Amino acid sequence: MKTAATAPRVRKTRFTEATIAFFERTIPDPFVLAILITVVVAALSVCFAPHASAGRLISGWYKGFFDILTFAFQITLILVTGHAFAHAPLVQRVFKALVSIARTPVQAAALTFVLVALASFLNWGFGLVVSALLAREVAKRMRVDFAWIVAAGFSGWVVWASGISSSIALAQSTPGSAMNVVQKLTGQVLPFGSTVFTSFNLVPTIVMLVAMPFVFAWLKPRDEDAVVLDTEKHPDAPPRVKPQGKLSFARWIEYSWIGSAFIGAVGVAVLVVARSEHIAFTGVNAVIFVMFIAGVILHGYPLAYADAVKNAAKQTGSMMLQYPLYGGIMGMMDATGLPDVISHFFITISNAHTLPFWSYVCSLIVTFFIPSGGGHWAVQGPFVVPAAVALHASVPATTMAVAMGEQVSNMLQPFWAAPVVAMAGIGVQRVLGFTVMTFLVGAVVYGVALVLLV
Repeated sequence: MKTAATAPRVRKTRFTEATIAFFERTIPDPFVLAILITVVVAALSVCFAPHASAGRLISGWYKGFFDILTFAFQITLILVTGHAFAHAPLVQRVFKALVSIARTPVQAAALTFVLVALASFLNWGFGLVVSALLAREVAKRMRVDFAWIVAAGFSGWVVWASGISSSIALAQSTPGSAMNVVQKLTGQVLPFGSTVFTSFNLVPTIVMLVAMPFVFAWLKPRDEDAVVLDTEKHPDAPPRVKPQGKLSFARWIEYSWIGSAFIGAVGVAVLVVARSEHIAFTGVNAVIFVMFIAGVILHGYPLAYADAVKNAAKQTGSMMLQYPLYGGIMGMMDATGLPDVISHFFITISNAHTLPFWSYVCSLIVTFFIPSGGGHWAVQGPFVVPAAVALHASVPATTMAVAMGEQVSNMLQPFWAAPVVAMAGIGVQRVLGFTVMTFLVGAVVYGVALVLLV
């Protein structure tokens, strides 16, 4: 017999299960979806774009397909270097020590969420991996519903596009980037001081850090309903062990600290020279460089880092397939003038104050179809930035509104949850059943911030 106290929990469970089932039935594989979007954009261009023709569509698609490759490789390296850094022995020991502070499941969920959020703010690939690692460590230390604790970790990723490795913010801060739509249209480069480190971005991020631990305390399943981690079916990966005995020169240098020390020295030298010579050290390349140098040093010897990168590369296949298609979509839009048509629509429904909010709402929807931040920006950036210029709206706020919508909707996007649950060793449906609440809270928090703080 259900009591009054259990009725809300039953309704909540039914709602989340129905939501996830809907998206599983309607959203195909992201690569297939990218192909479908290519077809849709081509059709929209033919119907509405002022300069549409078969020649422009084909040449635009071909040009965009290759123009995005540099950016695609940069974003892939952010994931790979973050993944490898997270698997450095020292980093894992630090996070395990931090997790050991928690004495109850609710404390563990709160701590896991906050740690992942902080890691994601620094590097989204790092945060994505850490969420699975911390969840497994918690599940081995105490009896806890594994899907719930994995969801708490993955929910920490809800701030990634507001952080310093945000693909959208990084692209707009990198002069000459193929994805710097703002520079192409306005001639301006947006520094982090006008995007990431602003009140309209940092305030809602802090609110999420404070609010979500309480949300997950409320979401915690009853102990009798908990589905715990099965370590026999999903054991930890065995640690790499250095070979014993006499080694050949090739084997010795692979396991020697000398190579890692050399790379570390070069990295420090680059930072010193950049500072003394006043060389710009910002944007996506700076994030990749720092994570690469730190990862090589912390793994101790070259082969360990190489193996960590190989494991990380397994998560990048789908991304590498999608980005060229999104570049092609961007190329078709640019060649036919479709962004001007869509931009005009936003101009008619918005004003200088409300445009960032409506760009955010649009981003929430677009993310379900384009789960990659860079690919998403390739499609939405070319029409929201011209609208911001025409309405004299805040270009930085409009840009970050797209990033905010991306990170919030990722909480219901299986594309990014899939690698987390694969590393954790659990099915994706139960995890997303909890993160639906992260989506709802995040949608309100960031939306209100764009209305009140811009």
